[in-house]
Amino acid sequence: MNQTPQAANYRPATEIDTLMPDIGDPVAAADFPQTILRYRNDRAAESVGLDGLSDAEWIAHFGRFQPLEGSLPRPLALRYHGHQFRHYNPDIGDGRGFLFAQMRDADDRLLDMGTKGSGQTPYSRFGDGRLTLKGGVREILATEMLEALGVNTSKTFSIIETGEALERNDEPSPTRGAAMVRLSHSHIRIGTFQRAAFHEDKALLERLTDYALTRLYDEIPDDNPPAQLLGRVVERTADLAASYMVAGFVHGVLNSDNINVTGESFDYGPWRFTPLWDANFTAAYFDHNGLYAFGRQAEAIHWDVAQLAVSLRALVEAPALIEQLERFPALYGDAMQRRFCWRLGVEPGADPGAMIESAVRGMVTSATPIDRFFHDWRGGVAGDDAAYGDATWAPFREAIQNFTATPGARNHAYWTDETPCSMHIEEVEAIWSAIDRDDDWGPLSSKVAAIRRMGEALGPKATS
Repeated sequence: MNQTPQAANYRPATEIDTLMPDIGDPVAAADFPQTILRYRNDRAAESVGLDGLSDAEWIAHFGRFQPLEGSLPRPLALRYHGHQFRHYNPDIGDGRGFLFAQMRDADDRLLDMGTKGSGQTPYSRFGDGRLTLKGGVREILATEMLEALGVNTSKTFSIIETGEALERNDEPSPTRGAAMVRLSHSHIRIGTFQRAAFHEDKALLERLTDYALTRLYDEIPDDNPPAQLLGRVVERTADLAASYMVAGFVHGVLNSDNINVTGESFDYGPWRFTPLWDANFTAAYFDHNGLYAFGRQAEAIHWDVAQLAVSLRALVEAPALIEQLERFPALYGDAMQRRFCWRLGVEPGADPGAMIESAVRGMVTSATPIDRFFHDWRGGVAGDDAAYGDATWAPFREAIQNFTATPGARNHAYWTDETPCSMHIEEVEAIWSAIDRDDDWGPLSSKVAAIRRMGEALGPKATS
């Protein structure tokens, strides 16, 4: 059976071949008892010319993993190391996923199509290589919400239930299994460079650097490619950290193997959105010391990027790398201002830093939910003056007067809704419960539609 994408904008690629066989191993997908299509992201599929696939063709590619025409002939489990909660681990890699295909998007950027739950690989260690259906549903909700809130994130492309019953220690078992496919602008991680440095493979470090610059950033290497690459990663990850804060998002596991070199968020395990601006809010029950708490995410990401610099030190003297690393705090501050103003629907005005500080202080002091604040103050004018009329909000009320509304900031009907669109743990559990108990996918579909409507209301994301 040969399924061939027919759309003119399907443009397969095989760029990863230039790094083989040094960063991956050919593997085979698991042979699942069933392949039941549960979610297909036709919006994402349209962007790469795959929306014309029939459901049967979709399952063949993304449940049975028959190769896409012109792309990779077989899946590749990628090799990498990483710091996990600041402890170096050389025994990791793609343990329950692989790189399935590559292609280009409408902007001619290279895309990786990766999997989760597709079976065991040489790096599975003691794991079964599977993903729970609940984990797949959670990833849909995380990526849809983050995309709507302007975060550079991977996209959940497909979820297929596999007919397997999985045993897990951290949720009721047996639980249903699934195979997920995601789209992102690279699965090359900081940990990929760490592995090459660990093995003192300077030639591979040079090739990885060239690949990242020329294939992922579409840049011509200058006279110091390692520092050039580090600079781009610093820029992208500082923006990523700011986008998490403005979205009220806590990733949960910001290990260096979970940070890719394009600064795009991915791999959602114990994520949560914090209802309140609470610096100590954590997503992972096992993050006992709050290393990746809401208010420490910028610090954590900066630390991870420093590990990339340590790896690149094998290629270049330290001063040029340190110079790039030291740009992170200022870039993060700039990104916070730009993204905060974007979500608020105001043009950057005089002293956005003071305005943001007063807004955060108001949210913290009054326990005003993050989503409520941004919804009420969209365009710089409170939708409910009474809720913000006391002394707590006086500094913000004064500061926001110096900002003008973005044209059309409140034109969408969403801004007349009484309740803002949010994504907190109680709703996540309710959506999953409907699926688990009654096989009712309606609440999930309705929520995705509501999230996308909010995304339309917010408009194009803030850019530097």
